[in-house]
Amino acid sequence: MTLFLFLLFFLACAGAGATGAMFPPGEWYKTLDKPSWTPPDWVFPVAWTSIYILISIAGARAASLEGSGVALAFWACQAAFSTLWTPVFFGLRRLKGALLVMAPLYLSVLGATIALFQLDFWAGLFFVPYLVWVTVAAALNYAVAQLNPQAEPLDLSKI
Repeated sequence: MTLFLFLLFFLACAGAGATGAMFPPGEWYKTLDKPSWTPPDWVFPVAWTSIYILISIAGARAASLEGSGVALAFWACQAAFSTLWTPVFFGLRRLKGALLVMAPLYLSVLGATIALFQLDFWAGLFFVPYLVWVTVAAALNYAVAQLNPQAEPLDLSKI
């Protein structure tokens, strides 16, 4: 693993994370009913920062290994779907629509984790917290959608 490769993967993570700054939860999210097991607000930036560092290391470790194509393809897919989820959930306020993004996001994180373990134990291990986090996020997305059937998507005609 080189610092250059790590920085490239971290740059991709920063791009995905930028959607969090562009579409923050805000007052709308605070008004939604949430399950009792919803993590406190401070956990989200700590978790995402840690995850981005870990998966950047995992990607950098795998990138220099022979046969890493599948693992890196899954890595790219999770980055794309992670980038898409935030604008759908927080930007468009489409709680159920975000679940349609969450499904391939979860599968791509799972696929990356499995493929990385096959290449390099540590790279796979570095993806495990992300798999745990995306599992919690999927359950939270589902629970919030179920608890808020009245939640209206953003009306784009008024923008």
